[in-house]
Amino acid sequence: SKLKTILVEQGTSLGGMTAVGMCIVNVNPNFQSGIWTEFRRHINNFYKTTPGYDTSRNDILRFEPHTGSAILKKITDTVKNLSVKLNAPVIAIKKDGTGWDVTVTINKETVTIKAKVVIDATETAGIATMASAKFDAGIDSSAETKLYRTGIAVADSPPFPAFSIPLKAIVVKDLENFLVTEKALSFIGTTNLAVQMTLGQGAGATAAFLAFFKTTTKNLNVRIIQGEILDHKGYIFPVTDISFSDPYFRSVQQVCATGLLKGVQKVDGDHPVVIFEPDSAVYTQDIQPVLTELYTRTFLWFNKVKPGAKFTVGNLLSFISEITLNDPENLQLTMQKTWKTTYKFKSDFDLNRPVTRYEFAALANKFLNPFARTVDLAGKVVN
Repeated sequence: SKLKTILVEQGTSLGGMTAVGMCIVNVNPNFQSGIWTEFRRHINNFYKTTPGYDTSRNDILRFEPHTGSAILKKITDTVKNLSVKLNAPVIAIKKDGTGWDVTVTINKETVTIKAKVVIDATETAGIATMASAKFDAGIDSSAETKLYRTGIAVADSPPFPAFSIPLKAIVVKDLENFLVTEKALSFIGTTNLAVQMTLGQGAGATAAFLAFFKTTTKNLNVRIIQGEILDHKGYIFPVTDISFSDPYFRSVQQVCATGLLKGVQKVDGDHPVVIFEPDSAVYTQDIQPVLTELYTRTFLWFNKVKPGAKFTVGNLLSFISEITLNDPENLQLTMQKTWKTTYKFKSDFDLNRPVTRYEFAALANKFLNPFARTVDLAGKVVN
């Protein structure tokens, strides 16, 4: 995000990779997400001439620790605003205004780094403990059912279905401008490299938001942070059947992150997956509560139009006209002309047929922009 960053590693290699033998990563094969995908691509390129090594996208990733560290170094060397310090243990940390003074040993010298934001990515959250952090027992997702709206990373960790990790998980309560990653993962029971990298990118985008806007963790803007993650090829919602290369990838991610359309859980072999089902119908009862929450005129429109069980193409265009004050006839004519050319939809334009989830995501994102509505860290819409 073009902000100056120092990566302090107390060990001798990047990523703390000290294992003997092969590292085996068996999660997130379906998420081509940001830096994790970049790392995976480098590994596959390195091993592609090795006999018996499977470099297919969905295979379990295997690599030697020294190769993983070398690839991380290769990636970090290309980042202009990043300084990496190895063999640099943190010996003290204290608050300085809204930021932090972090005292580190570098080349046997004691150095104090003045940081606007600190991310503790140590396995034990040792730096956070040094800073007198108090950790909650975990997130009660049953009490906060809208946390999925605040996802900053996704994880696909068998035997569990894929899920998103909420922004709230990395924010340390009562410790301003201090974020944790490993501690955030402990409540979901996985500390896998693929999940760490995906979450690390989410934490980085959050830190960048704080530094760029010169603000504090009390003023986090979920949607701006998620937008930055999407800008840099990350996922915020865990559907596996709409790939990053799809023209409406971002539309699907953003509309799902509002709750207008939800992921569908299916079993693939012996593993539950979360999919979008782009060709399925949109059901009025599913979208009405969220539309009512997002747009004040929804109630009037539903009373007037009374759509059937399945939301039609005509219903969607009529609702868009109501909310955006577009002339209904003009909108219909424009959509009829551009349905297959501009929007590249495969099905025919027909006002009376049920709109597909794919069409709904594309058009709702463009015209209604539900993702622009601010939500708090619990996922509740802020009016």
